[in-house]
Amino acid sequence: MPELNDRAGEVVEAATASYTAQSYELYEVPPLGSLVRTGDIYGIVSNATTSGLEPGRRPIARGKDAASEEAIYQENPQLHKLFRSEFGVLVVGHRAGEKLCQYLPPGPAKIHGFVYRCTDEEIKSFSRLFNFLNMMINAELEVPAEELIAAALRRMSVVQDDPRKFLIAAGKELAVLLSGQYQRLRAILGRLS
Repeated sequence: MPELNDRAGEVVEAATASYTAQSYELYEVPPLGSLVRTGDIYGIVSNATTSGLEPGRRPIARGKDAASEEAIYQENPQLHKLFRSEFGVLVVGHRAGEKLCQYLPPGPAKIHGFVYRCTDEEIKSFSRLFNFLNMMINAELEVPAEELIAAALRRMSVVQDDPRKFLIAAGKELAVLLSGQYQRLRAILGRLS
C-alpha cells in the first residue's frame, strides 16, 4: 500500500487521455516528466501551474520592502490559502489485472483519486517497453513534446541498472517513431545528455 508521503496530490479534473491534480502544498508538484499513478492509471507529469483560487483575480506585488521571497510569505501567511499549485498528467498506460498496458485505459481517472509518485520498481517495470513514447509524440501538450519526452526519459534512466543502455534503447525506438522527422529526433536526443 502506498505511503502518505508518496502522495503527490489529488485529481480535480479528468479525461481519458489526461487529468489535472492539485498538490496539497503550494509549489509542491512532481517534476516535469515524473511517472505518477492514480488507481491503476499511469501518467507522465506534463506541466505545472500555480494560480489564484479566484479566477480573474491576479496577485499583486508585495515584496518591495521584503528581504527575501520567503519573507513575503512569512509576513502574509494567508497567501498559502489564496493560491493553488496544480499539475497536468498525460495518461500513458494502465494496469489491467496483472498486465501492464501502455495504451489508454477504458475510462478516465476518478475525481478526488489520490495521485502517487511511482516507486523505482514501478518505474523500472513500466519502462521495460517504450510503447508509451508514441502517445507522448502525438499528444497535444502545453509544453513541447520534445521537452516532455526528454524529461521523462532522463527521470526514468536514473533508476535503471544501466542508465546509458536504457537511453540508447529509447533513442533507437525514437529513431523509428520519428523517421522522417530529423529535427524533432535531434531535439529530444540533444536533451538526453
